Formats: sequence, structure tokens, C-alpha cells
Amino acid sequence: MSPPGRVRRVVSLVPSLTEAIATTAPGLLAGATDWCTHPAGLDVVRVRGTKNPDTDRIIALEPDLVVANFEENRPADLEILRAAGIPVWVTVIRTLPEALTGLGAMLAACGLDEPSWLAGARAAWADVLESPPPASRTAVVPIWRRPWMVLGRETFAGDVLARLGVANLYAGDAERYPKVPVERMLHHRPDVVILPDEPYAFGAADGPEAFPDLPVALVSGRHLEWYGPSLTEAREVLTASLAISG
Repeated sequence: MSPPGRVRRVVSLVPSLTEAIATTAPGLLAGATDWCTHPAGLDVVRVRGTKNPDTDRIIALEPDLVVANFEENRPADLEILRAAGIPVWVTVIRTLPEALTGLGAMLAACGLDEPSWLAGARAAWADVLESPPPASRTAVVPIWRRPWMVLGRETFAGDVLARLGVANLYAGDAERYPKVPVERMLHHRPDVVILPDEPYAFGAADGPEAFPDLPVALVSGRHLEWYGPSLTEAREVLTASLAISG
């Protein structure tokens, strides 16, 4: 189903897409998930989470368009919305170039011109968009514990790290988010263990203690995993966070 000719009300089911739309066109969003934390002070109807959206509430909002992501949202929920006659735009983003292209297409579907922040994001990463530089360090990137899970193959965050010269040791795994015991991670002896603060909220007192003999970098999940306005500063923020010795 194609978007209508004029989009006046949008519901976003992805935090990073919410930030992209709200930053570009304040007032266009009619609803967003409970996890949509940016921009700060966003005042829209909340429709529960990315994996359990309140489809009845979304339908009642009568949006012209719902924006979603192939990984973040469940096909069954999106089909309910489509069956109710609501157009759904699904982004497929696994790499930084896909993010920049996909964001432009999604905003265009909302009837919006390319915003300055998207041009700024493209400029910030311009020299590594054609191909990642040679890797200078190896890493494992836990994203959950109890059980421990790490970034695996074909993930947006893994691609961002590759373009910073960091090779994810599990990039060749058969799964995108494999379960890996700490003992196996330690066996690989990565140059750095990267702990983002989402989806699991790793912090100074929760995570580093599991890797006592390895350098650990605590990083912003929004800058590592989100595709939106955060991309304008993500390279600088992540480079600073990963500048550790050891």
C-alpha cells in the first residue's frame, strides 16, 4: 500500500525513526512507542512498545502513515494495521549506506524534503561510505546478559563499527544476535569489549566486571545503534568512547 498524496499524521514504531521525523517536521507525529525518548520532551500519544504495539490505539489515531523497521517490528502487527487500511512504510537498514538512503526515502514518503541533518550525517561519514577502512582493532559487542548475547552478522551497529576500523569478531556468525557465554568471548581475546547502554543498560557497575583482563569501552547505544539525527555526531562520539589504551 502506497502512502497517501498528503501525509498529515504519522505514527512511528521505531525510536530512531521517531527522532528523525520529529526533528524534521515537529507536529507531524501523532503517536510513538513508549521507547521513543528523542527528541527530549516529545509530546505524542504513546502506543506501547516496538514488539507489542497497541494496534487498536494506533488505528484509532487515524494516521496517514505508520513507519516501521523490518527488525524492530513484528510482521503480524504491521499486517493488522494494513488490514485496517493504514499504509505502513517498512525500512530495511543493516548498513550505514542503507540507513542514509532509507532515511531519505522514509522522509520522502512522509512528504518531507531532505533535512539538513541528513546531509550533515552523509558528510560526517563521507570518506568511509564506499567501503570500510582496514580494521585496526577487534571487538566483541555484548548487547544483553542473562543470557549473554552479542552482535553477530549483518547488523547496523556492526557496520558502523567497521567504518570506524573496528572488526566485530562475530560478524561471520550464522546468527545476527548469537548467544555467547563470556568464556567464549574471553577465548577470542578481542582488543576491546564494547558495551552499549541499550538494549541492555550496561554501565560502569554492570558489565565490565565480567571482562577483568580486557579493555572495555562503555558507549552510547543511541550513537551506535540508532539511524537518524544522531548520525551527525555518532562518529565523533564513538571515536572518543573507543579511544582507550590497553
